[in-house]
Amino acid sequence: MKKESAIAVVLLTIGLVLAFTFDVWAQQKKVTDLEGVQFNTGASLADNMKPFVGKDVFIHLRSGKTFQGYLKSVGNGLVQLEKLAGREFYDALIRIEDISAVEAKLRDMK
Repeated sequence: MKKESAIAVVLLTIGLVLAFTFDVWAQQKKVTDLEGVQFNTGASLADNMKPFVGKDVFIHLRSGKTFQGYLKSVGNGLVQLEKLAGREFYDALIRIEDISAVEAKLRDMK
């Protein structure tokens, strides 16, 4: 019984040390805005997407389908995604008029 109690105390101590260490680490990090990227409700969808060229985005279509990939280019009425999630060797050409929403990373932990 003493051996099991000692093991329980050691495991509890390790757990508390890990929890405290993670808490200290988490408090040191702060959420910061990424430079040069933001959404502008006064601009067109195409203009909002241009700062995200080369970045990972989610594009939601009116049909309900979602694409995730790196925004390669934004043109007149079309966008090109490359390295689609789960299909890294594929690209997609999407009509801007079919897009209902765009998700992109605007903040990071530092």
